[in-house]
Amino acid sequence: MSTPQDQDRRRIVVGVDGSEPSKAALRWAICQAELTGSVVEAVTAWRYPPGSAVVPAPGRAADPQSAAEKTLIVALGEVSDLAPEVKVCPRVVQGPAAEMLVVGSRGHGGLAAALLGSVSQHCVQDAHCPVLVLHATSG
Repeated sequence: MSTPQDQDRRRIVVGVDGSEPSKAALRWAICQAELTGSVVEAVTAWRYPPGSAVVPAPGRAADPQSAAEKTLIVALGEVSDLAPEVKVCPRVVQGPAAEMLVVGSRGHGGLAAALLGSVSQHCVQDAHCPVLVLHATSG
């Protein structure tokens, strides 16, 4: 639950899907938040697979919400010592991932590395705020 004080602070929204590029984006967002006094909102989006006729019962292994929650918890655990004074607000939401504002790009090589993925492209074109797309680095 947010407080009035949190609403007055700047926030950085970062999409986390458990991939290395998304974890790099999370680390960048936390470091930027430390510099700017912002709050980081770490968001993992999920949805039922297309064509699924049956919604799994809560708590079952096939539950995409539980999988998304676990993905976010693991990613946040990996960066928990980076800047302990930065407030990180985890959010798991149902729906498409097009709301992400700090995203990692997939690690394609060659010419494909210069291209944006569909989520990155959507954010860059449609966001009403700055968007950072972090490309994977070698090594």
